[in-house]
Amino acid sequence: MERTAEHPLDYETLELLRQNHPAWRLLRADYAAFAVSFLHRTFVAANVRTLAQQDLVSRLDDHVFGLREVLGAGAFPRRAVDYLDAWAGDDAGWLRKYYPADADEPHFDLTPAAEKAIGFLSGLQRPAFVATESRLLTVFELLRQIVAGTETSREARLAELKKRRDDLEEQIRRVAGGDIDVMGDTQVKDRFLQMADTARALLGDFRQVEQNFRELDRGVRERIALWEGSKGALLADIFGERDAIGDSDQGKSFHAFWDFLMSPTRQEELSSLLDRVMTLPAVKSMRPDARLSRVHHDWLEAGDVAQRTVARLSEQLRRFLDDQTFQENRRIVQIIRQIEQTALARRDWVPDGMFFEMDEMAPQIELPMDRPLFSPPWKPFVVSEGVEDGRADACTDALFEQVFVDRARLSANIRRALATHAQVTLSDLLRDHPLEHGLSELVTYLAMASESRNNLIDEAIHQTIIWADTKGTFRQALMPLVIFTRGVSS
Repeated sequence: MERTAEHPLDYETLELLRQNHPAWRLLRADYAAFAVSFLHRTFVAANVRTLAQQDLVSRLDDHVFGLREVLGAGAFPRRAVDYLDAWAGDDAGWLRKYYPADADEPHFDLTPAAEKAIGFLSGLQRPAFVATESRLLTVFELLRQIVAGTETSREARLAELKKRRDDLEEQIRRVAGGDIDVMGDTQVKDRFLQMADTARALLGDFRQVEQNFRELDRGVRERIALWEGSKGALLADIFGERDAIGDSDQGKSFHAFWDFLMSPTRQEELSSLLDRVMTLPAVKSMRPDARLSRVHHDWLEAGDVAQRTVARLSEQLRRFLDDQTFQENRRIVQIIRQIEQTALARRDWVPDGMFFEMDEMAPQIELPMDRPLFSPPWKPFVVSEGVEDGRADACTDALFEQVFVDRARLSANIRRALATHAQVTLSDLLRDHPLEHGLSELVTYLAMASESRNNLIDEAIHQTIIWADTKGTFRQALMPLVIFTRGVSS
């Protein structure tokens, strides 16, 4: 989650939040205890990202059954599915209802706003142990990192490094002499509680990151549906916004976290540290949640969801390149806009009297004897003596105009080129492997290049790509310099 400067909590801001923010709506709901208790146990405490509707309905039925044994048979009389649909509606906004790819059953996920409300209520409980020492040490360490990372003086940096070296040598000398400082149980509990809170908060931040990427995906779809200009201008606009997201503070922080976590060495080190900490007597006495020992796997799963959302952006761009679909969508939008413009131009024009009338061109006369008598239906006689080839008058060209770009083939082209070269430009790659599907294949190469930070897209240098379409006509595209480097996961 990207942290920005706090907004002033004046009356107008608070009143707007009270009326519109889903977290505040959850806190002031009449059945907030019922909703929060179920959502916390199902999603937050169990660290579950998404659940199918049937599974979630079954869990809510069990939750309601347990409450009715205490509160009476008339408590919470609505059906479980009705509660879920209400919580996922615009009036609540506590659950996100969606259909995953290749799934016919709706799934539900907790929204960031609901998770904020649940976290606020969890913080109201009186903690058994307040970690203060570890937080103070964290503040000092963060301040040291900021000062050291922003220091530009070579002498100052050398002095700091030498001081740290002297401290390490002093610690080595003391340990070699048998003087070993061991943390007490209180210090271990202090630091473990802060680690657990930070790990759970990080999982919550992923929901907000995923929500931001979904909003970007929805904005791209809306612009494609309403776009009336050229394809090049739209693609430049979309790629520019995507680069802006990646270059933002939130995008840089997310990519740095993902690169750090994807390192096999870091994963092994993190697994080893968690296993050793969970076996300490002081930690065991606290009876910690066993899921903390695999929290880094939950981070990987949550980050992968955000990465798949970015991949859907590339898929949406590829579909947009279908000429026939683009023309049909643009024509539909033009007709709708013409109707809207006409309605807006005449909204203040109210006719007087009769609005519209039209006389019949001639009178209609129906005589009872003119009605035809009943005729029994004719039963055809079918003779089946053999099957002959038929002839179809319909045009089947549209069945063969579909374009499918095989990303696996393009990835293989990149890997073969990088097997003998440390880096290769897109123009050199297309010289050995010409485009087979024209602009669709070219944009797929661009999407693959933007998916890895190891590649380079230099907008200051331009290159011209030339190819021949299916009719033999040569086409060309002016685009930034694209360079693929080794280590790319295409």
